[in-house]
Amino acid sequence: MGTAEKMKKDNFSYSLKTSKTAHEVFELLLDIEQWWSGLFAETINGKSQNVNDEFTFKAGGGVHYSKQQLIELIPDKKIVWLVTDSNLSFLNKTNEWNGTKIRFDLTGDEKSTTIAFTHEGLVPQIECYENCSSAWTGYLANLKKKLK
Repeated sequence: MGTAEKMKKDNFSYSLKTSKTAHEVFELLLDIEQWWSGLFAETINGKSQNVNDEFTFKAGGGVHYSKQQLIELIPDKKIVWLVTDSNLSFLNKTNEWNGTKIRFDLTGDEKSTTIAFTHEGLVPQIECYENCSSAWTGYLANLKKKLK
């Protein structure tokens, strides 16, 4: 396996299943404040409804800042945000998230939906991996609670 293939495989990913429809999940995911909050005094500004919409995410009293642009949107199937700017002050390389992608892929039927989350570029080889993957797990647990 080549290095690029290995890094792709190592992207942080998380999967969960819900009895909600893909449409219900999709709508909730676009309302980012509903699930990407509640852990570290987050502030979210901007929009995420249409391709090219942008929003900023701040958490932990300024410890984490990132700006996301919605770059791909397939209703009830896929959402992809590109991180266009970041400042994670707890890292040596504070802009480690720049150029990474946060994506959700939805599959299912009228009875259930599987949500596959991937943070492309958040790999074990980077400094943020441990702290950031732990935080993502918390936010995705929030999402799971909202989908009950």
